[in-house]
Amino acid sequence: MQFSSNELYLLINQQRPLWLAFADLSGANLIHANLSGANLVHANLSKTKLRETNLSGVNLSEADLSGANLSDANLKGANLRDANLRDAYLKGALYNSQTKFPIGFNPKNVGMILEA
Repeated sequence: MQFSSNELYLLINQQRPLWLAFADLSGANLIHANLSGANLVHANLSKTKLRETNLSGVNLSEADLSGANLSDANLKGANLRDANLRDAYLKGALYNSQTKFPIGFNPKNVGMILEA
């Protein structure tokens, strides 16, 4: 499913938690959005602008984040297992000990910041 700008605005401003599993949000501008706790399993977020977005506690397992800009995003407690992070920009993004990454992924190598 793909959303118009108006539909996307209404969707991200509704009560939590958001259920966006399998949604196509590719190329969307979600800068500064609050998506905390959302279910984005298998979502297409390729080339999406997620700079400074609150993604704490979000389930992004098997999501496509290729080419997405997640700089300075809050990924504390997020599940990124099996997510496609190819060419994703993650510099300054926050993570903690609860954040789950794809096997072999090193957050420090891409400039992410560990917070307690």
